Formats: sequence, C-alpha cells, structure tokens
Amino acid sequence: MWLRSGVGLAIFSYILWGITPLFYRLLPGAQPLELLAQRVIWSIPLLLLIRMVINNKTIWKQVWADKRSVILCLFSSAVMAISWGAFTYALTHEQVLAASLGYFINPLFSILLGMLFLHERLVLAEKMAVMLILAGVCFQIWQYGQLPMLALVMGSAFAIYGLIRKFIRFDVITSLFIEAVWLLPVAIGITWWLTANGTSAVAVGDWHIKLLYMLAAPVTIIPLLFFTAAIKRTTLTVIGLAQYIEPTIQFLLAVFLFNELFDWVKGVSFSLIWLGLLCCIIALLYKRYGQLHKKAPFVTGRDKTPHT
Repeated sequence: MWLRSGVGLAIFSYILWGITPLFYRLLPGAQPLELLAQRVIWSIPLLLLIRMVINNKTIWKQVWADKRSVILCLFSSAVMAISWGAFTYALTHEQVLAASLGYFINPLFSILLGMLFLHERLVLAEKMAVMLILAGVCFQIWQYGQLPMLALVMGSAFAIYGLIRKFIRFDVITSLFIEAVWLLPVAIGITWWLTANGTSAVAVGDWHIKLLYMLAAPVTIIPLLFFTAAIKRTTLTVIGLAQYIEPTIQFLLAVFLFNELFDWVKGVSFSLIWLGLLCCIIALLYKRYGQLHKKAPFVTGRDKTPHT
C-alpha cells in the first residue's frame, strides 16, 4: 500500500493539514483564544496516550535531565501558540487565502533565520527565492497600503518555531507534550476567564459545539503522526518538496470553494511567490543531489560549494 512508503506518508500528512479549513468552517467566528485553550487541554491526554504506545521515545529520566531542552520547549510553545492563534483566526474568519499565503512565504523566513543564526550560506537559487518572495509581499503592501499581517505572523512564527525545535533533543511527541504542559496554565486561565464572563462558546454551547472544540486537538495531531512516520522512512528533500502541498490545497479551497477574493493584485503577488518557491525547490534538489553536478551555474553562481 502506498501509505506505507515515506513519500506516501508525507503526502498524506500534508493533504490532511491542507484540508483542515473544511473542519474549521464548522466553527465560523470562533474565538481563537478559546480554540487554542481547548486544543491545548485536549492535546495533553491524547499526546500522553500516543507516547505510551510509540517506540523510540525519549525516556522521562532523560527529559528531566535535559533542562535546556525543557526550557526551549517553553519558548517553542509560546511561538507555536502565536502561530496557532493566527492560523485558527484565519480559518474561522474567512481568510483561508491569508493562511495559504503565510505557509507559502514561510521558506523566506526559514532561509533568513538559517542565514542569521545557523550561518548557512545561500546559493544563487535561494538568493533569487528571497528576492522574488519579498517582491511578492511588497507588491501587496504597495497596492493595498497595508501589511498582510496574518500571513506574516504565521510565516515568521512557524519559521522561528522550526529554528527552536532544531535545538530540542526530545522526540516529536515528547516535545509536543511538554509544550502543551507549559501552555496548560494559560489554557486553564483563558477557559476560566471566558466562562466567568459568559463569553465561552464551549460553556454555553450544546454537545455538538463542545465536540467540535475537543476535536481541534486530534485534527492537528493526527497529521503530525503521519508526518513523524514519514520522516523516518524518507529523505528531508521529499519532506521539503511535499510541504507545499498544504498551502496549495488551502489556496484552491479559498478561491474555488470558499469564493474568497482573488484579484489581479493577489494574482501578481502569488505568481512572484510561486516563482520564488520554484527557486527554493531547485536549491533543495541541488543540495541533495548537486554533488553529481557541482558546476550548475544557476545554483552555485560564483560561490564555492554551498554549505549543507
């Protein structure tokens, strides 16, 4: 079965993430803070259960001994909360196109962070990607007179989250569990505050609403399980190429199913960004297979062999 392969698992996980807007359409106008709180609360028992049945997990003794990684989980949980909040706001307030844009421009922030903090050298294709993606974002700012804030917050927060995760030495499930534990006091506080003020949809809603808020946790975590399995069975090149499936599906849903506005300005902007992503893909493939073609001028330019 194709799902047993690493490529199949990677594609399936990004397809699941890509269609998440369909779930959030069942919660129009939902409060992002309450969705975040419920997702955190219900993620903890689910992640704990998953951790009990998986192999190759970080044992608790190693977790308590690695205080640096535990503290880093605090920072990654804060950044992920920002990313989650922006993402859920976009999906519940008819801005799926903004969510798609956020994940399309994420490579721009990842490249810049890698250059600033990991001292990675940019090959020519990556330099072109940065310029094209930046040009696409700036074109929207010039035409609309405002920043695409949701997309920028999502793209930058997810890139920062990825950077922090590079220094956490726990397995993925254990890391997510610790992040959720760090956020639990905040989630409980948000739930108490909304309930006390009579503005909690979960407190006053029927069983259907309660169930939907509870399902926000597995809707996010289940694709992650397939993604984790894919990482063990395939290369990072495949993962890097497959990641664009998610925003592509969200883009198609936004334009053709949800009928969100896609005018000529966004058409030009997205076209520039897509050209930038093509450059990212070329650079990714070269870094994986370029040892056979070290003199590829488009990728290397006048630079020496790129840092990998």
